[in-house]
Amino acid sequence: MTIDRRIKLVFIFFLFLSVSCFSVSPADLSATKENPFTARASLVRYWKKHISNNLPKPSFLLSKSSPLSAVDSAIFTKLATQNALSSHLSTFCATADLFCLLDSKSIIENLKNDANFAHYTNKNFANYGSSGLGGVDVFKNYSQGVNFATGSFARYSDDSTGHNENFAGYADDGNVASSDFTSYASSATGGEGDFKTYMPRVNVPDLRFTSYDSDGNNHKLSFTSYVDDTNSGNQAFTNYAKNGNGVPVEFANYGDTSNVVVSTFTGYGELGNSANDSFKGYSTNANNPGNNFKNYGIGGNGGTDTFTSYRDSANAGTDTFQSYGKNSNTEKTNFVNYGNSFNVGSDTFKEYAKGAVGQMVGFKIYGLNNTFKGYAKKGVTFAQYTKPSGSSKDDSMKVSGKPVNNHVEEGKFFRESMLEEGTVMKMPDIRDWMPKRSFLPRTILSKLPFSSNELSALKQTFHAPENSTMERVLMNAMVECERAPSQGETKRCVGSAEDMIDFAVSILGHNVVVRTTDNVKGSKQDVMIGKVKGINGGRMTESVSCHQSLYPYLLYYCHSVPKVKVYEADILEVKSKAKINHGVAICHIDTSAWSPNHGAFLALGSSPGLIEVCHWIFENDMTWTTAD
Repeated sequence: MTIDRRIKLVFIFFLFLSVSCFSVSPADLSATKENPFTARASLVRYWKKHISNNLPKPSFLLSKSSPLSAVDSAIFTKLATQNALSSHLSTFCATADLFCLLDSKSIIENLKNDANFAHYTNKNFANYGSSGLGGVDVFKNYSQGVNFATGSFARYSDDSTGHNENFAGYADDGNVASSDFTSYASSATGGEGDFKTYMPRVNVPDLRFTSYDSDGNNHKLSFTSYVDDTNSGNQAFTNYAKNGNGVPVEFANYGDTSNVVVSTFTGYGELGNSANDSFKGYSTNANNPGNNFKNYGIGGNGGTDTFTSYRDSANAGTDTFQSYGKNSNTEKTNFVNYGNSFNVGSDTFKEYAKGAVGQMVGFKIYGLNNTFKGYAKKGVTFAQYTKPSGSSKDDSMKVSGKPVNNHVEEGKFFRESMLEEGTVMKMPDIRDWMPKRSFLPRTILSKLPFSSNELSALKQTFHAPENSTMERVLMNAMVECERAPSQGETKRCVGSAEDMIDFAVSILGHNVVVRTTDNVKGSKQDVMIGKVKGINGGRMTESVSCHQSLYPYLLYYCHSVPKVKVYEADILEVKSKAKINHGVAICHIDTSAWSPNHGAFLALGSSPGLIEVCHWIFENDMTWTTAD
């Protein structure tokens, strides 16, 4: 952004007039030892005014202050007031230390030769391989370990013949990963696309396969170890293989051990001929996966769909089959070991195979809790369809609270008795995987839209087009922030440290202190508990916990947490017993209102209200209590 020097001088002049209206004491200057007009210095003054004790100021909270200078803050405040920030978003994001997804990917030329893309990051492969003849492109170690991985493969291999694409080691260990495969391999003949170890261990995967392989002819696709160990992502397959001929698709180990990953298959294989789709080991060991099959295979001819060990050993989960195989001809579908979740999920079949001719649908060893509406009455067999046995789980396991092997990360939840000096326990991965961001000054924050009713203005401000990753980021935050509080909970989303202080004080009073774990040392390792201190004498108290939400600026979801105990503990290296960290843990004494499917009970083998549950405060999260 280029700002006329005269305009900037005017801002400085008015800033001088405004700051001359209040005095800055020598004590404040001495305490901050910095320019008194920085956001950090302002926060120190706010803290002193609203917090009644003289305990040391929390450096980890002060470090999250906006880096904007007073002049830049005034400029961006005026732009926000005029709804003009969108025109200067690039500069605003860079200057204010925000997380923005700007379209800056370099475009790769449409080459016709074989290509080996190793160690590439965030490129645009639109029209790449279009009309290609034979050959193979390899994407290996692509966008590994980056905070935000993005790739555009629109019209990739469009109208190609005998062309192969291999995606191996794609975007692993990232925070947010987005890929757009719109019209990928449309009208392609022969060849094969292989997605292997694609986006493992990504925090928020966001994948779009729109009109992928449409009008294709025998272009095989394989998804192996796809989005494994990911958290809260979305895959959309729209008009995938529509009008295709003999397009075989294999999903093996798809979404294994993932957390709340949603996949949508709309118009998948619609009007296709001899489609052959195989879902094997799909969403195995996952936590609450969701899959929506809408108009899947509708009007198809001679297709075969196989669901083997689908959602096996998962926790809960919801699948919806709407108009699946409707008006199809001689379609064959087999559900073998489908939905054997260790906690019962839910499946809905609406107008499944309705109007189909010569269909064969078999359910063998299928899970519980399913609804069939408008289902075809002919050509359907139920063999060993699971029914409630009437037996209950072992009551001793419900109250024991002993760790069980259920695919929840070891050490993520533990019992209060573990917080004793000398205890050796597994420390979970407490690293913050969110992108680095800063708070915004209140003057700017107050001018920005922040509600689902203002979503259009919000999307315009942060350049979030329809169906984009940024749109999903904004909408997810709105859903969480506008969710009704749980029973006994008070909640608020805050985008400034001052707002966070106000919320904590409103719950706990002015004599408060905020704590977090010092660092991330010990993550994913066995550690030894050193000296332990119970806050407020180890008695039950109330706290305010604040957790990061993914958003362009630093946003925290803060909520009151009654009936807890808070502890500080030295974290030691097991062999040397050297101190490597100082952790903060919170124990929820009353868990009666928690869901039976909460990960804590899955990890500890118990039920709501029967045990207390403890966990560490992760990096950049924090908890507030009254001061000792």
